[in-house]
Amino acid sequence: MLQLSIQRVRTLSCLRPQVFALASSRISTAAEPSSKQRNPPRVPNLIGGKFIESKSSTFLDVINPATQEVVSQLPLTTNEEFKAAVSAAKNAFPSWRNTPITTRQRIMLKLQEFIRRDMDKLALNVTTEQGKTLKDAQGDVFRGLEVVEHACGMATLQMGEYVSNVSHGIDTYSIREPLGVCAGICPFNFPAMIPLWMFPVAVTCGNTFVLKPSEKDPGAAIMLAELALEAGLPEGVLNIIHGTHDVVNAICDDDDIKAVSFVGSNVAGMHIYSRASAKGKRVQSNMGAKNHAIVMPDANVDATINALVAAGFGAAGQRCMALSTVVFVGGSKPWETELVERAKALKVNAGTEPDADLGPVISKQAKERIHSLIQSGVDEGARLLLDGRSIVVPRYESGNFIGPTILSNVTSNMECYKEEIFGPVLLLMEADSLEEAISIVNQNKYGNGAAIFTTSGVAARKFQTEIDAGQVGINVPIPVPLPFFSFTGNKASFAGDLNFYGKAGVNFYTQIKTITQNWKDSTGGSKVNLAMPTSQKS
Repeated sequence: MLQLSIQRVRTLSCLRPQVFALASSRISTAAEPSSKQRNPPRVPNLIGGKFIESKSSTFLDVINPATQEVVSQLPLTTNEEFKAAVSAAKNAFPSWRNTPITTRQRIMLKLQEFIRRDMDKLALNVTTEQGKTLKDAQGDVFRGLEVVEHACGMATLQMGEYVSNVSHGIDTYSIREPLGVCAGICPFNFPAMIPLWMFPVAVTCGNTFVLKPSEKDPGAAIMLAELALEAGLPEGVLNIIHGTHDVVNAICDDDDIKAVSFVGSNVAGMHIYSRASAKGKRVQSNMGAKNHAIVMPDANVDATINALVAAGFGAAGQRCMALSTVVFVGGSKPWETELVERAKALKVNAGTEPDADLGPVISKQAKERIHSLIQSGVDEGARLLLDGRSIVVPRYESGNFIGPTILSNVTSNMECYKEEIFGPVLLLMEADSLEEAISIVNQNKYGNGAAIFTTSGVAARKFQTEIDAGQVGINVPIPVPLPFFSFTGNKASFAGDLNFYGKAGVNFYTQIKTITQNWKDSTGGSKVNLAMPTSQKS
């Protein structure tokens, strides 16, 4: 197992901008304003165990969404650098796949220890680049950490099967083997959690990995990679490259990459699924969502409203499991006043401010799109109960802030309902019965998650049986399972056969080899038999 010396860790830290540095205690919440910062730090590639500044001539600004300050500059990784990263992963694979699984587990044990140690630094970077509150950013890191902890038990998770004497003197057993070079393409909304959904499971199974973080917030991935190297991950096992559609297409097309994991939008997800599958790759693609909550008249009022507000507006609505739509059985009017009051009480501020409940959305373009979808709802007849579009946050006037917004009288033909808004916007719908509410949810094209709020076991059982969504909550607003289960979105929310983490994740990153063996004491007396072999005694 490769052990990094303290000197090497310091050397790696010096290669990257200060906001990424793990060996230094001088980590700020943001870079200086771009007007003061003449040379923003550049995000490196990780190729063959070395953090290397790209030779690209094109760089994108990584922008703090609360301040518009340039945190760093991200390269559009060159094709030569991409090939070098894949080659490094391919060259590292033979040795890594033959590394004892107990050794791989111990590296994950070290990695989870280091993630815990640097939790605050990681969260601070997530807040700086993505905008979510520090508390939410810690949750981002922690939910990824749980996947690392799950990977620490890979020796059990990767076990095969054995049957002795399936026929006379013949034994059959299956083993799970790694695929080779795998790749991950990450979204902006969970810059720590999603990389940790991908590479820890993949590499502990014995694969090597090429990771492409979001171009909007790559810092957490770089920090996690350094921690993985510090934990003993050998050179070339994990590589990081950067870019947009060109590098995504390169990942889909490269013959040495055997599997691709993706989380993001439907347009990108279906493109990746189609293009990579056409090249014979395994693909798991988590995509868009329109998660619903059904609220029954008997639901606990206080607990339900708190759950709807938290799940609808947390992370500024930028979660693929956000509860963006509520279907009230019997009408929404009795719930509206209290729902609006509790939403109004939320503090919108920069994520680094201690009183912040929700921070900015990721970009000005995202803000404009959300504004447009809100307005389309109003134009199509929805009632605007709470409008967060005009909010101004003192000292952060240039930030991409949108306050909690609530639209009622929403119908399924409205644009705001058909599109995933991905912002702090809660849509209220009505149904006369549980059957009608379930029908509304099931007719939606997405299937990530759905929840019901009720005190009736009969209603809850009917809901869980008849609802067509991959993850179901009963009085639980965001029913994302812990990693010993799998993230099981369905319908248009997922493309592929094997979901992320849990048993499905292990199966995705491994292939089955079945061995049938026959040991005879002697060859004397045997005869050639050309008939199809069976287990029957001849």
